[in-house]
Amino acid sequence: MTDALKRLSDEGVAIWLDDLSRKRITSGNLAELIDRSQVVGVTTNPSIFQKAISSGDGYEQQLGDLAARRVTVEEAVRMITTADVRDAADILRAVFDATGGQDGRVSIEVDPRLAHNTDATAAEAKQLAWLVDRPNTLIKIPATRAGLPAITETIALGISVNVTLIFSLERYRAVMDAYLAGLEKAKGAGLDISTIHSVASFFVSRVDTEIDKRLDGIGTDEAKALKGKAALANARLAYQAYEETFAGERWAALEKSKANKQRPLWASTGVKDPSLKDTLYVDELVAPGTVNTMPEATLEATADHGDIHGNAVAGTYEQARADLDAVEKFGISYEEVVELLEKEGVEKFEASWNELLASTEAELGRLAPPEV
Repeated sequence: MTDALKRLSDEGVAIWLDDLSRKRITSGNLAELIDRSQVVGVTTNPSIFQKAISSGDGYEQQLGDLAARRVTVEEAVRMITTADVRDAADILRAVFDATGGQDGRVSIEVDPRLAHNTDATAAEAKQLAWLVDRPNTLIKIPATRAGLPAITETIALGISVNVTLIFSLERYRAVMDAYLAGLEKAKGAGLDISTIHSVASFFVSRVDTEIDKRLDGIGTDEAKALKGKAALANARLAYQAYEETFAGERWAALEKSKANKQRPLWASTGVKDPSLKDTLYVDELVAPGTVNTMPEATLEATADHGDIHGNAVAGTYEQARADLDAVEKFGISYEEVVELLEKEGVEKFEASWNELLASTEAELGRLAPPEV
């Protein structure tokens, strides 16, 4: 445990690790991060699983068993990924119990190829919850237009959800609305809504990557002075939207039934630009009731030299709006950027999923017993 990570936790920021692999589970590394580095949750995505399984560490036996059974590649991938999530959830169960279900969570994402199909996304969410069969699982559903009603339906069934790939403030408000609608349906069906949890994964670094590239293209000193500001501004205004939504009358009615707020989760917090401080999206997004999910490199950097100086979001909304307005004045369309980032986000996860299917299929073929 380091002072910086403890300060971050003390400020009300839950630290989740944005990575998972079987080696991390079996080596004791995940348990060690929980014990020593304030890690209280884990997030995964198709890219993380593609990297983990393609590395081969720890998957040979299960792949061999699946090959012997001649399962489909889709079934093999789901058996492998849900096994990792189940084991990680068991390691985090004590945290889950100690925090009343708030933390100790492990996220697993629906097939990204279903991102634009509402019914299929909702069906897969139910299937994943059943497959993992752990109360401390979060099912990740992309915040596409088709994903919004799937979020409502999944929450309405009492399944906790991590809404992912949120880039725009408008879409974030729609996500919170979908969550509240799901809680209302669950309450109407007689479910205990105090057991339903959700986080909304608001992506950070990719906003700067895209906008800063366009600012560089403009090339003036005034444009370059805005680099590294848009992502923080966007996230801070998202937190303002969160405060407004969960202080309204609609929420108050649900809160009486012991509903849980849908916490903002800062995702994509690894800094891509080497000219920016590598802990920027941790240091400057400290706010109570949030989650920051970090790749291990960012976790280690924060432990080593993070500058945690209290709430870094309160009192920033006026400047945040001014920063986004300034970007717009240079002809960079906020709406165009966030739409592009959502499209690219889904495409990247689809590509990783397809790579995972291809590499798994090759391994199944290699390990399959000879035909009799």
